[in-house]
Amino acid sequence: MSGMLDNLKRFFQDRAEKEQNRPFLEAAMAACAMVSASEGQISFADRIRVDQIMETLTQLKVFDPHEGVDLFNHYADHILASSKQGREAALKTIKTVTSDPETAELLIDLCLAVSLSDGVTSLVEHIEIVSLCGLIGVDPDIIGLDTEQMLARYIAHK
Repeated sequence: MSGMLDNLKRFFQDRAEKEQNRPFLEAAMAACAMVSASEGQISFADRIRVDQIMETLTQLKVFDPHEGVDLFNHYADHILASSKQGREAALKTIKTVTSDPETAELLIDLCLAVSLSDGVTSLVEHIEIVSLCGLIGVDPDIIGLDTEQMLARYIAHK
């Protein structure tokens, strides 16, 4: 009997943790999709990075990785189909969890991880991340997003 009760307790604890972390999952996938879709296509490296994020981030481990990938695809497809409406929907989802500065900064860190999935952050991705910082109240300088240095590197490589 105690085994059944332990299983039931674990089930409800897992369920409660999923419910508590669901808004963060949705916001994280929306933010990753915004950055990934900023160049007009989703790279394989970006998709791999989203899988890695799902498997390693404590708040997301309670979810089936496919659930996160499906959300990522949903937001990315909407952004690619209609940039303005897709970005607005993603941003609305992101803003549901960004009243906490630490959570907002964590979302920006995830965006940076996705942008670096192919080894370098493009100027377009950088601009998207800095723009997102402004929209959710994160100081880009605190995160290490020096736009002047990024532009100088971009011009030097042209």
